[in-house]
Amino acid sequence: MTGAEMVVQALIDQGVEHIFGYPGGAVLPIYDELFQQDKVQHILVRHEQGAGHAAEGYARSTGKVGVALVTSGPGATNMVTPLTDALMDSIPMVCITGQVPTHLIGNDAFQECDTVGITRPCTKHNWLVKRIEDLPRILHEAFRIAETGRPGPVVVDIPKDIQFKSGLYENLKGARQTQYQPRVEGDERAMREAVRLMAGAKKPILYTGGGVINSGPEATRLLRELVELTGFPITSTLMGLGAYPATGKNWLGMLGMHGTYEANLAMHDCDVMVCIGARFDDRITGRTDAFSPNSKKIHIDIDPSSINKNIRVDVPIIGDVARVLAAMVAMWKEAKPVRDAAAHAAWWGEIDRWRAKKCLAYRKNRDVIMPQYAIERLYQLTRKHDTYITTEVGQHQMWAAQYFGFDEPNRWLTSGGLGTMGYGLPAALGVQIAHPDSLVIDIAGDASVQMTIQELSSAVQYEAPIKIFILNNQYMGMVRQWQQLLHGNRLSHSYTEAMPDFVKLAEAYGGVGIRADRPDELDDKIEEMIAVRKPVLFDCRVASLANCFPMIPSGKAHNEMLLGEEVSDDDIGQAIGAEGKMLV
Repeated sequence: MTGAEMVVQALIDQGVEHIFGYPGGAVLPIYDELFQQDKVQHILVRHEQGAGHAAEGYARSTGKVGVALVTSGPGATNMVTPLTDALMDSIPMVCITGQVPTHLIGNDAFQECDTVGITRPCTKHNWLVKRIEDLPRILHEAFRIAETGRPGPVVVDIPKDIQFKSGLYENLKGARQTQYQPRVEGDERAMREAVRLMAGAKKPILYTGGGVINSGPEATRLLRELVELTGFPITSTLMGLGAYPATGKNWLGMLGMHGTYEANLAMHDCDVMVCIGARFDDRITGRTDAFSPNSKKIHIDIDPSSINKNIRVDVPIIGDVARVLAAMVAMWKEAKPVRDAAAHAAWWGEIDRWRAKKCLAYRKNRDVIMPQYAIERLYQLTRKHDTYITTEVGQHQMWAAQYFGFDEPNRWLTSGGLGTMGYGLPAALGVQIAHPDSLVIDIAGDASVQMTIQELSSAVQYEAPIKIFILNNQYMGMVRQWQQLLHGNRLSHSYTEAMPDFVKLAEAYGGVGIRADRPDELDDKIEEMIAVRKPVLFDCRVASLANCFPMIPSGKAHNEMLLGEEVSDDDIGQAIGAEGKMLV
């Protein structure tokens, strides 16, 4: 086979059904082979960044590896953002890039760049293929590395002359090709110690992350079984939403900077914390020296580098979440521990008092759509549908996490670690391609959505009826909020004066535009949006200056939260300025 034929055959052998890409000179041999087959469908995006985010959305909603194909030079550099995004959020992705012919590498040839050097910090692994004999092994190795252990993105950079050369192809799917053998079974002594600590806990909490979802459906099932067995309260990072149902009785809501009052205070006051598939990032911990100061900490993670990286823990357990949870559930059943019922009742009583604070309450308005209300109505009106939600990044993202309840995993797709504006629209395209009969909604901001708005054209081309639900407040909302709270209300370039008419923009692309200005028309127009079998831009005009609360200011502890209903502008200024005297 030629190298180009090998690429397509490897995709077929790996079970790839869809690939997202954009052609260019250095990958034309591969595109020529794609043209001559019908097993892998190519989705033409409008920008390489869109290809990467679409592949991410595809991967996260299916559990499969997402695949992107781009050309050399600017094609590869435009993939840096989605590659970094996928690395931060542990998303399995294989990106195939073209490269100038091997004899031109290092000569500053047309559309040449050091793709391997540029992507080394933002991939799990990468390769520059210099010999046709290595190409089959590398292609299959790429898929294995992307999806095993802690998932992540990989890059295979293939010079154009290698794509033309001929060699022997071998299907190496499933073969052990590298020394990379991630540890999946937890240490038995560590797991027994964890169960012992959990059994003796008086104020326990389960803290879960995206690793539970990445581990697969069995991990989700076992997590829910563990909650039932122990009766422990449970919270989650942004990436872990849906692993435990938002309607579950033990659910405390999301944790962290814009998490709930009850989740953050329970995390602060607990005596035993079980961290499952999360990495103690700064949006969760706040001040590390004040993070859960009186607790014994158990950390389950497949990535050894995450253990003790940000927070020192007492019981580290390296392994796959599903396998570790299976063992710990069996140990709990075997031990049949007698828990301190009085202490647990008192702990739940404390949590209920925090819940009574109703930290997500907001002021309703008859004349203006409050953004929280818009998300609540969207949630209620989509519950009967098979719904997937993507988001952009900003206030709308946090409101979606707070007010849209997720009862199942893989239904919530957002940029967590990197915080990539422009993620949601192409991610929604990837989800819709994977699930053509489902309702896919990108909850967007008016600023974020314009970063990759051109992918609406791809959605129209492939008849992918994604819905882009824009909370339009005319601002870069989260930037404005931080400027208000931390920079003396000096709103430096966070207001957009030349906003497009989103309804006309949708129509220009061949989609449908809908606008809602008043609360009393919102339900009917959301129903109209859902019913349309075409891409929709929904311009939801919301209150311009609404802030997203609760909020832990950067560098503060979990018990130093700002709650919206209690805070005036003057109070905010005083609270930010008075070290250690935040409004709680």
